[in-house]
Amino acid sequence: MKITYSAPAKVILSGEHAVVYGKPAIVSAIDIRLRFSIQEGAGKRQDPHVEKIAEIVQKYLTEKKLKGSLKKSYVVTIESDIPIGRGLGSSAALSVAGAAAFLEFFSGKARSPEIANNLAYQVEKIFHRLPSGVDNSTAAFGGLVYFRKEFEFLKGIYKVAFKIPQKIEEKLYLIDSGPPLETTADMVNHVGKFYNSHAKSTEQIFNVIEKTTKRLVVSLVKEDGSFFAQQISENQQLLEKLGVVSNSTKKLLYGLTKYGVGKITGAGGKKSASGYLLFYADNPPGLEKRLKKQAVSYMKFTQSHDGVKKIL
Repeated sequence: MKITYSAPAKVILSGEHAVVYGKPAIVSAIDIRLRFSIQEGAGKRQDPHVEKIAEIVQKYLTEKKLKGSLKKSYVVTIESDIPIGRGLGSSAALSVAGAAAFLEFFSGKARSPEIANNLAYQVEKIFHRLPSGVDNSTAAFGGLVYFRKEFEFLKGIYKVAFKIPQKIEEKLYLIDSGPPLETTADMVNHVGKFYNSHAKSTEQIFNVIEKTTKRLVVSLVKEDGSFFAQQISENQQLLEKLGVVSNSTKKLLYGLTKYGVGKITGAGGKKSASGYLLFYADNPPGLEKRLKKQAVSYMKFTQSHDGVKKIL
């Protein structure tokens, strides 16, 4: 019998990189998803990411002495609408959907999103060195997530009770600046080195990012598009100071200033492109016309209110 779970992509509205150092982030799940299917059978050797998910789930079930069949061979199929390596959390969606599917496959019973999230975080630590945990948490719970990690053992994960107001959402776009040459781990490592070399100024940047994140939350509660746009603009300037935005991405955003404001979303990229950009358009028709003329790929931002969920 085939078991299928899906999990959504994510967009960090504010707080990337600072969230690794104990500052808050506000993140939205978006309505593009990855589907992870598993069934019993002998297949070819799996992707290392998939095998690590299986290993961590098996270890968890063994430690908890949960009944099941941990030695079953399996065949996995992955279908994804989430662009890879663009800052939208494709890896976290895979880890979360995979953990949920393997939990049921090996134990014979569906488990909570909280368990899938915790196991997915362990997987993400293997592949991304110092993940905050915000990507997998958003994939697990969906909607708007306010996240803060004080320590490895103390995280605040709050699924926010309100949604992004329609009057703001209808002006939001995701613009593809192109695939970064660096991985998420590379960019996290870059910021770590920058912090070690410029501790005081980096701490100041993180403190201002925290204020920006909180103001952005207020802008959503008040349904204030102008205040929201101010935070997007300020957030981008702070990320540029951290050195995680490429010159080509800065040039792209500068060329779009007459249509609104934007920022990178995710780890970014320094050498070439910086992944997807979150853009708030004052003039949506003008923005779309300009992007089409420049042959720049984009999509409308659409929230997802569902986290990881079973399909089959």
